[in-house]
Amino acid sequence: METNYDEFMKIALKEAEKAKSKDEVPVGAIITKDGKIIARAHNTKNMDKNALHHAEMLAIIKAQKKLKDWHLYDCSLFVTLEPCPMCAGAIVNSRVGTVVFGAFDPKAGCYGSVFDFKQKFNHTPQVVGGVLGEECGKILTNYFKEKRNKNGN
Repeated sequence: METNYDEFMKIALKEAEKAKSKDEVPVGAIITKDGKIIARAHNTKNMDKNALHHAEMLAIIKAQKKLKDWHLYDCSLFVTLEPCPMCAGAIVNSRVGTVVFGAFDPKAGCYGSVFDFKQKFNHTPQVVGGVLGEECGKILTNYFKEKRNKNGN
């Protein structure tokens, strides 16, 4: 398990900024193994017209490709927002060892907010929530505030 959570989360936040610059919901993710980043991704759902293109999903695909294996037991996923049901399922199925997330998601979060995926599945990752939570939440809040202002809501 990685110990420099803040440093890795700052890198995930840079990915979230990339998403924001493309007018995507600003969520970023990285995957590490042995203290090294092996995958980076950010939301591209709107740009790619694909509901599956969440940051976590894309990072998992890249990490599996890099390792030439679908098992990510010894890997840590750092993501700026608590994973949704789809992403939590992908985390279980790809056997990610540790999940570290920033902001809690009271509408769709599946590691304690709406549901807790730390149930009796065939794999249960270690989970750490709230890492740089204020910063991770702020980028999302500001993004949606700007969208509402732009649309006159």
